[in-house]
Amino acid sequence: MKTLRRALGYGLLSGLGLAVSLPAEPGDEDLRRGRNFIPTEVYSLEQDREVLAAFAGLRVADVSDGLDAVGMMGNMLVDPAIHPLWKDPKEYRHRIIGIAVTARYVPSNEPLPGVLPEAEFDSWVGNFYNEKSSEPFLELLREGSVLVIDDADTDVGSIGSANILIWKRAGAVGVITDSTSRDTDEIITQQVPLYYKGPGRGIRPGRNEIESVNRPIVLGDVQVRPGDVVVADGDGVVVVPREVAFAVAAYAHKIIAGDKAARRDLYENMGLPDDASVR
Repeated sequence: MKTLRRALGYGLLSGLGLAVSLPAEPGDEDLRRGRNFIPTEVYSLEQDREVLAAFAGLRVADVSDGLDAVGMMGNMLVDPAIHPLWKDPKEYRHRIIGIAVTARYVPSNEPLPGVLPEAEFDSWVGNFYNEKSSEPFLELLREGSVLVIDDADTDVGSIGSANILIWKRAGAVGVITDSTSRDTDEIITQQVPLYYKGPGRGIRPGRNEIESVNRPIVLGDVQVRPGDVVVADGDGVVVVPREVAFAVAAYAHKIIAGDKAARRDLYENMGLPDDASVR
């Protein structure tokens, strides 16, 4: 029956004039153990540097226009509910241009331990962190990475003032999540770029568990794959598939060059001092 379904599917696609190459058929047991169908491409640090150099200085608006130019109109714009925790209106240090490293946390279904003596509670918390809700993506962060987290939709502070600094030290240029963060006052003081939905208070144990690292995730209704380019500023977040990155960047530079030229003329005409946005 399974072979028949595959044959019928092949015949339908062939009838539409589509060339079809069928993948090796997994057995039932293979599928029951779980199977990933979207491959994770691996890029070198030098390849990442070339892409990041191509995007240097670009804004979300420019990149959005670049995506339009390659036929991807609107479908890579992340839900604007994901917004910057803080903004720097002078030097724009809140902006992010980075290469995606992805992580996915899911809500925990583990039974809670109830009220425990303090030492036992601390032990339970530590074990949960180590065994169920750890940060295995840390070793993947490097120069130019942006950590993109698809997190449990609950009041959980997976991101805090200490671990976000550890991620920055490892090379991350910023962090983006479709969920929450705690210690937001300290993160603003530390000036680590963070885009999120809102504040969270609780810690991970009993709330979420790590499900995967460097697999495709969903961020604000947009697919993000490891190695994709992610750009974020006051306008929100946009994702650029790696395959079209250079074409998008080339068009985007044309847009920002024209914008700066027009506004420099206006600044001069209106007697305004220049600033970082027109240099």
